[in-house]
Amino acid sequence: MELKKAFGIALKRQRLNKRLPQEAFSNVSSRTYLSTLERGLKSPTVEKVHEIASAMGVHPLTILADCYLLQDETLTIDDLFSRIRMELAQSERPA
Repeated sequence: MELKKAFGIALKRQRLNKRLPQEAFSNVSSRTYLSTLERGLKSPTVEKVHEIASAMGVHPLTILADCYLLQDETLTIDDLFSRIRMELAQSERPA
C-alpha cells in the first residue's frame, strides 16, 4: 500500500476511534485539507501531524505506527516496536 494512502487510513481510523468529525480540527486544519490527508492525496508536515494528533489526544507516533502497520501487513506491532527500540538504543550510544 502506498505510504500516503496508509497514512490517510490510519489518520481516519484514529479520528473515528475518538468519535471526532473533521470539523473538530478547525483550529489546526481545514476540513478540506483533513479530507485530502485521509484520502491519501497529500502528505502532512511533521508539525501538522503533531497538531492533528494533539487535537485528537493521541501521540503522533500512534498515527505513524498504525500507518506503517497498514503499509506492511506482514509487520506486527511487536516487530515494529522492537526495531524502533533497537534503533533508538543504538542512537543513544556515544560515537
